[in-house]
Amino acid sequence: MKSLYHHQHGGAGINFGTETLDFSVNISPISPPLGALSLNDFSLQAYPSIDGKGIKDFYKARFELDNAMVLPLNGAIEGIYLVPRALVLRHILALSPSFYDYERAARIAGADVTFLPLTADNGFQLPGIEQLAEALLHADAFFVANPNNPTGTEVPPEMIMALASRFPDKWFILDEAFIQFTPGFPDNSLMYQVMALKNVVVVHSLTKFYALPGLRLGAVIAHPDVIGRLLYYKEPWTVNAIAESVATLLLNLGAYEEELSAMILSERERITALVSGIEGIRLAGGAANFFLAQWNGGSTLDALFSWLAERQIHVRDCRNFPGLEENYFRFAIRRPVENDRLLDALRSATLSSGSPLRTMPVS
Repeated sequence: MKSLYHHQHGGAGINFGTETLDFSVNISPISPPLGALSLNDFSLQAYPSIDGKGIKDFYKARFELDNAMVLPLNGAIEGIYLVPRALVLRHILALSPSFYDYERAARIAGADVTFLPLTADNGFQLPGIEQLAEALLHADAFFVANPNNPTGTEVPPEMIMALASRFPDKWFILDEAFIQFTPGFPDNSLMYQVMALKNVVVVHSLTKFYALPGLRLGAVIAHPDVIGRLLYYKEPWTVNAIAESVATLLLNLGAYEEELSAMILSERERITALVSGIEGIRLAGGAANFFLAQWNGGSTLDALFSWLAERQIHVRDCRNFPGLEENYFRFAIRRPVENDRLLDALRSATLSSGSPLRTMPVS
């Protein structure tokens, strides 16, 4: 049985050299122009607002969401663990492969987990709505990411809305941590549907798109009645004063958002085209700011990782995800010049007849 305390989250906690390009963590490759913060911007000798007012103000101004619909969090991960506990879920349907903490949060809350497998046959896309509906018959909740991590595939919002209408007694929990990287945002977000569909709960992150993983910023967006239920179980003061102050600064980043979205879209298309000409690499997903890739380059995946490490490049080994044991890895989209380094390394690993990879046996 997989340990409930085992975590492997990209390159988090790994001390790479300063020259290493870390493609394993899916955050924005450019930092937002927040300026210099000083102690005059917030007080460390007073409690922050008990309800994370700075984060509420951001969601109200940026996405026009009423404060009653927003529950500020110490990162989206807090919501992932809070929701199953507060909603007293007992039978959760989840995708496989997907982010392990959905399963961990469910089991800690005392719920059983049933997995709906995604396969390479159709590019790890979700099955049809009737197959999903059948799988939901014995579940009280569907916990799903849009886009899904690590497959990078999208969940059609209209499918979730249709299922939520068909099954008003079941919960639909959407982790939208990467949705701001998708071309369809914000129209593809379900945060605007929670008033009409009370059984839809959206967990949103501000750390990925705004490159702030060390600060922990996020929110649950749901019907006010659901927010009240979550508040009953939530610990107070989980959002600190620094996070509140930074959240309000994010409202001034319109130019940053446009630049980042344009760069991710352009690089997504360019990488897709260039990798199609590299022997031994097959891509999947790519809806957000990362790709799932399968290595078939005539050597072991470990040999490829060693090859990349020699060139100071780190990617995410995905073989610990069920269904991805056959040489899958994930890499984020970074700046164009950085992406070129990865592409050049992959190309040299597969095209060079003198490559050391060619002499290493396949296990």
